[in-house]
Amino acid sequence: MSDQDSGPRTPEQIEAEIAVQREQLADTVDQLTARLDVKSRAQHKVAALKDSATTDSGTPRPEVLAAAASLLAMAVVLVAWRRTH
Repeated sequence: MSDQDSGPRTPEQIEAEIAVQREQLADTVDQLTARLDVKSRAQHKVAALKDSATTDSGTPRPEVLAAAASLLAMAVVLVAWRRTH
């Protein structure tokens, strides 16, 4: 409990320890609340992905457009291939 086990503690020392423990508990509760807030975490993740996929002006990055175009082209080829086989 206390680093000073040399004798009885004063009420002020006990109150100070309680205040420290309350502060630590409040920090722990805040951390757990942040981890359990799935909606907020998902919104932050979406915002981060959006920021990484767009330029400062809000337009899609060229590499994102190229990746989307290649995926679309692969889908078209796959559909065409499946129709012929």
